[in-house]
Amino acid sequence: MTHHHLHASAETCHWGFFEASLKPVLTVASDDEVTVDTISGGPEVIPDRSRFHVPPEMAEVHAKSDRMVPGHILTGPIAVGGAEPGDVLQIDILDVQLRQDWGWNLIKPLAGTLPDDFHETRLLNIPLDRARMVGRMPWGLDLPLKPFFGVMGVSPPASWGRISSLVPRAMGGNLDNKELGAGATLYLPVFVPGAMFSCGDGHGVQGDGEVCVTAIETALSGRFRLTLRKDLRFTYPRAETPTHYITMAMDPDLDQCAVRALRDMIALLGETRNLSREDAYTLCSLAANLRVTQTVNGSKGIHCMIEKAIVHG
Repeated sequence: MTHHHLHASAETCHWGFFEASLKPVLTVASDDEVTVDTISGGPEVIPDRSRFHVPPEMAEVHAKSDRMVPGHILTGPIAVGGAEPGDVLQIDILDVQLRQDWGWNLIKPLAGTLPDDFHETRLLNIPLDRARMVGRMPWGLDLPLKPFFGVMGVSPPASWGRISSLVPRAMGGNLDNKELGAGATLYLPVFVPGAMFSCGDGHGVQGDGEVCVTAIETALSGRFRLTLRKDLRFTYPRAETPTHYITMAMDPDLDQCAVRALRDMIALLGETRNLSREDAYTLCSLAANLRVTQTVNGSKGIHCMIEKAIVHG
């Protein structure tokens, strides 16, 4: 196992999109660990540099990167040697750390879960206390932080062309699933040689729903172990934490999200516990939880969670 460190720069970041034709900025072997530095936001979100630390590479990325508006600044892609379409990439999220002492939150008219209720743009720069792991809200609340990456994805099929980073799809992307912090594992189906993993959209903390479109957006550093799985055949993202199995679904209709996430959980219970579909359906009704991932990314999200202790008890 080799450890790599991928720094954010104009050469290693792509802004606002996923695309199969992107060339890798780093190639690793299966089971290698990679520390990935990310940044978040355009020039308009940067606070007073005399009060806050601004990662020095932000100016270069803003000036030199090909920008698809709107969208996220993503670091990558990272190729995993030997990965082929039909495989699964296992992403173990080993650690997530803040890279700066501030984040930002935006309310924007005609966006979010209540697009017609708020008529003025509001940008907040929120101080982050890395020692206490809290964000200081303007009305005096110290909000506990729980950092994670909103966007983790592999390259889409070549036939999709260039796609926005805003909408989550089968290749992952803008999942905005707050369960995917340090200690979680994400599984993504591979669509192109090398898999081509990218991440970004760092969040200091987020509620289920992410209702005003943004969390506390901030720069993060993540340490990942990337493992090629040729023994798995997933067509859609799955995840697990030390305590739970998670299936996910994205669609403009939340009802359809619930249907797909539940069907995938029934399949997972058949695979892991050899339950019949009827028994798995019953167990989901008694012990699984359908949660709203986000309601703001074009395709909304539902994730279904069940405790491993119940499944294997």
